[in-house]
Amino acid sequence: MALRDLWDDEYLRLRVMLIGMMAVFIVLAAAIWKIQVAEGKDYQRDLMKQSVRRVRIPGMRGRIFDRQGVRLADNRPSYCIAVYLEELRQPGRWPKTIAAVEKQLDELSQIIGVPRRLTREDIQMHIGKRLPLPLLAWKDLDDVAMARLAEKTLLTPGVEVSTEAVRVYPQGKAACHVLGYVGRAEIDKNEEDEPYHYYLPEMAGKSGVERRFDDLLKGEAGGRLVRVDVAGFRHDDLGVREPKNGNDLRLSIDIRVQKLAEEALSGVRGVAVVVDPQNGDVLAMASSPGYDPNLFIPRISAGDWATLTGDPSKPLINRAAAGAYAPGSIFKPVVAMSALENGKSTAQQAYNCPGHFELGRARFRCWFTPGHGVVNLQQALKHSCNVYFFHLGLQTGADAIYHMSQALGLGQKTGIGLDYEVAGTLPNDAWKRRTQNDGWRDGDTCNLSIGQGFLTVTPLQMAMVTATLANGGTLYRPRLLLETIGANGLATQRIAPQAANDLHWNPAHIRVVRNGMLDVVQGERGTGRYAAIPNVQVAGKTGTAEYGRKEEGKKLGWMIVFAPFEQPRYAIAMMVEDAVSGGTTVAPLMKKVLSGLFEDAASAGKGEG
Repeated sequence: MALRDLWDDEYLRLRVMLIGMMAVFIVLAAAIWKIQVAEGKDYQRDLMKQSVRRVRIPGMRGRIFDRQGVRLADNRPSYCIAVYLEELRQPGRWPKTIAAVEKQLDELSQIIGVPRRLTREDIQMHIGKRLPLPLLAWKDLDDVAMARLAEKTLLTPGVEVSTEAVRVYPQGKAACHVLGYVGRAEIDKNEEDEPYHYYLPEMAGKSGVERRFDDLLKGEAGGRLVRVDVAGFRHDDLGVREPKNGNDLRLSIDIRVQKLAEEALSGVRGVAVVVDPQNGDVLAMASSPGYDPNLFIPRISAGDWATLTGDPSKPLINRAAAGAYAPGSIFKPVVAMSALENGKSTAQQAYNCPGHFELGRARFRCWFTPGHGVVNLQQALKHSCNVYFFHLGLQTGADAIYHMSQALGLGQKTGIGLDYEVAGTLPNDAWKRRTQNDGWRDGDTCNLSIGQGFLTVTPLQMAMVTATLANGGTLYRPRLLLETIGANGLATQRIAPQAANDLHWNPAHIRVVRNGMLDVVQGERGTGRYAAIPNVQVAGKTGTAEYGRKEEGKKLGWMIVFAPFEQPRYAIAMMVEDAVSGGTTVAPLMKKVLSGLFEDAASAGKGEG
């Protein structure tokens, strides 16, 4: 039979077609098995990558309280309006959907009475980068706008009202340099185990306590899994892992004391630090002028930033820790303790002050031109006699003064951890050779003995020195954080006071210096008598230091005090720029602070100490 005849056989043709179809079926089945079984997990994983998006949700930032539980930093709800683009999606090209969104935003603007803020470009950018997320149209709306929207909810499809946490500082400017402020966090995507596709805004500390304890304050981020369709629109939520709130903090700051210090400094450039001499707690740290940290929420405007940074009085600088100044005569108690503790002098040692001191061909003058006559150590402290301390400094020696100053924490940071804290300058021969290419001279010792020359300190350091003089010789580290508080309202960590150095001073020596400081304020002609208040024994020391170019005649006015004298509860260091003198300019301001601190004693007429 010919081949053509065979092919014409109908049954043969059917068999060949059947074999061919079976072969194709086998190939398809093998391909399906490979895709669904052999490589199914890989394809499923790829599908999930394409259709599921991970959204990072920040935790609520912890609050900050003062030692009495007064709120210093908190979070308030910010009412927002968001639009879900998937519900406004239009068939065809993107411009149709964008036009629908713009129309919806315009209608919403009419309803709530607030101008539309988003441009067409903003909508396009959202579609390109954050399509699965709702489009945030308005933030921080007031109650009136929200009430108007509530009346028209049924007429506004695709609209959601949400709240987000916004930082707020209820005390305004008070304690601004201590608290600092927050800003937008910079997320390190490399730290995540599995990178998120989208990161919702999160706050981070940018200065002050907000920055120092940012790790404690910030919460633990949660996440949301969002399924998207082939076009990238949100389809539904697959699951949520709730974020955790950050820790609350209780500071050592007493906002009542803080405001007393700030009110005293109102209208001047200066600083005041109040500490508890029995444990090193920082009760107040006021730097004037200040600023309102609420300006930085949610972000500071370019105009406000230019105003703050361009202000010659430098309101953003915390003068207490970041400013280094010549201390002037408030350094004299340090010199006195150095002389006594090193056996270089006694309390009875007296020198004559004719109003000047001759050192070779150089003449060093006392601030009191007629001279103080013959004075001993306690009298020299009372009258702040420069000539006495020129003699005492040379007799004691620069090295002994250096080591006592070092033991009291000068020339080194206190460790409080606030922004840009400086160590100040504690000079000696090695320092001068290294920085000035010159050796130490007797004239340098004379300048050092009255807190001038190369010596610079921070007001915070001098507050801690004052506290050490008040408590008899224990230098504490300044304590700013008392405890952290968890979500259950219970303390998770308490910070104990920490002594940096116990100087083991001879009680007789510190008694002489303390008595001299008592005479400064309580004595009839003491240089700090304008700081005296009724019914409370206050000890202190004034100081005046030149700064800037000599021909300008600029002076820093200082005063340190502790009170009550017998059982000190407060140690204070105050400095004012462009002062007449410590006794004239600063002592009256110190009196305002002391009067507020001991208001009950002064008004009731009950003596303390």
